[in-house]
Amino acid sequence: MAEILVEMIDRLSDVEIAELVEAAETAIVDGGGFGWLKPPPQGVLERFWRGVLLVPERDLFIGRLDGRVVGSAQLIRPAKNNEAQSFAAAITTNFVSPGARGHGLARELTVAVENEARNQGFRFLKLDVRESQTAAIQLYESLGYERWGTNPNYATVGGKMVAGFYYSKRLASRRRSRRGQTAKAGAKATTK
Repeated sequence: MAEILVEMIDRLSDVEIAELVEAAETAIVDGGGFGWLKPPPQGVLERFWRGVLLVPERDLFIGRLDGRVVGSAQLIRPAKNNEAQSFAAAITTNFVSPGARGHGLARELTVAVENEARNQGFRFLKLDVRESQTAAIQLYESLGYERWGTNPNYATVGGKMVAGFYYSKRLASRRRSRRGQTAKAGAKATTK
């Protein structure tokens, strides 16, 4: 059986960056490119992933299949000046490379982000997704995300307008922990 591992990380090795870039490229080609319709030059993706780690409001989770990085998700906290929405975080760039799907890794990535959001004291997690990403929609709905809105002019794909769906999920409350004190081991999931 395949071994999957999800972990929240604060640095990436050059090998992990290369694996993440490759996974992102294949996901983009498959239509799940978190905004990109075709893979940008490799240097752009490398800088993108390195930049994610520099943003204080973002936590990066990577998913591994048999030790290789094949997916990711990010937890995004609201900016400090957004006190009115400080109760809700967002999940973004949640993807698994097409060749690594079918092992439950997308679910594990999503649950790890939810758990970390809960640990940080957030009451809601929100996300948006293109209507064409049916597997992602099924996953989110199976995990209890509720669709609250539709934007009929969300994105253009192949010259056609595609709707986008907006979701939120109420998280069970836990005591808020200070940033940096949440156990990274608590964000790991292994299946054999």
